[in-house]
Amino acid sequence: MAKKEDELTFEESLKKLEDIVKDLENGNVPLDDAINKFKEAMDLSKTCNEKLKNAEENINKILKENGKLEDFKIEE
Repeated sequence: MAKKEDELTFEESLKKLEDIVKDLENGNVPLDDAINKFKEAMDLSKTCNEKLKNAEENINKILKENGKLEDFKIEE
């Protein structure tokens, strides 16, 4: 059973997106299939973007000595 787009890892989503782009660039995809592939690509792109945003937010937090996650701020 194939995973849904929101269940794929970032890497799986990106690979699937790259494969769709290659298919569409090839130009041998019937119009109806191309439209469906384009919609799937847009959904995958949204999923990848959300996962990257979430990862960025997590990276911007650090574990403080008291065990709480707090926003990371560079003090000058």
